[in-house]
Amino acid sequence: MIIVMETGVKEDQVQQVVDRLEKAGLGTHLSVGEFKTIIGAIGDEKIVRELALDALPFVEKVLPITKPFKLVSREFQEQSTSFKVGNCTIGADEVVVMAGPCAVESEEQLLESAEGVKAAGAQILRGGAFKPRTSPYSFQGLEEEGLKILARVREKTGLPIVTEVMDQHTVGVVAEYADIIQVGTRNMQNFYMLRELGKLDKPILLKRGLSATIEEWLMAAEYIASGGNRKVILCERGIRTFETATRNTLDLSAIPVVKHLTHLPVIVDPSHGTGNWRWVPSMSRAAVAAGADGLMVEVHPRPEEALCDGAQSLTVEKFEALTEDLDKVARVLGRRLKKVD
Repeated sequence: MIIVMETGVKEDQVQQVVDRLEKAGLGTHLSVGEFKTIIGAIGDEKIVRELALDALPFVEKVLPITKPFKLVSREFQEQSTSFKVGNCTIGADEVVVMAGPCAVESEEQLLESAEGVKAAGAQILRGGAFKPRTSPYSFQGLEEEGLKILARVREKTGLPIVTEVMDQHTVGVVAEYADIIQVGTRNMQNFYMLRELGKLDKPILLKRGLSATIEEWLMAAEYIASGGNRKVILCERGIRTFETATRNTLDLSAIPVVKHLTHLPVIVDPSHGTGNWRWVPSMSRAAVAAGADGLMVEVHPRPEEALCDGAQSLTVEKFEALTEDLDKVARVLGRRLKKVD
């Protein structure tokens, strides 16, 4: 339920409503906008109704949240969520770019990648230590040693790191090293793991499932938010359709739809969305034009030598040209691509 306060409501009147809700055993979330103050009541709808809050003169109305995803909906929180990671703010005016290799192969490879993407304008370093691969014979990642390499490279470059968690058993070790924890497409509905991630005070990057609807994707985010962690980043990475010309079908129409439905920041992964480096620049520019808050792009110093996903990885030089274009597109929309100092 949401409690909409009258325009010009006083702080002590808002607190009075919050106190009544919490005394009844309900959770609360305060959203103060330019013109309206809204209190989200988390818990049994019947209890909220029994409190008869709409009888108070400073309460305009009490409304149920109609969407099945409650905490992540714009009905619950009208203003967009934003939070800092390192020196950048995700969900604000700046377009945040996460870049780096698909997998951590060695410290030398990762450091070369990190220095290259940082100089080109990336604010966050991506790199997989645990790799969910379709074939059991493919490179599975360096696991905890890969996490240690990521941490050492972060210390040398100052770039925060985003890396993937595979299951609920590895949440603890990944959280120890990562600045942002990525949930891959295959794990979007791993509800046990999502519950564990909800207990953390650390940003979670939630990729859309291969065949997930937008509602299913947002319900997965709701699992994390309901555990207490509201720092969720949604990542559109393409869905599986009948088309075979690209690795997946990058659903850019999801960006405005999702931003209408939720207050969470939304980014796009054009590398997995297309599977071919040739299409990555065009889809990246289109994603920013459609309103994405950021991008996750695979970049490798020598894609032809990459142990995984070399075909969809940009070289550092191509990535640098891309960030210059992205900044131009962002500025047309009143945003910017902030370069790391």
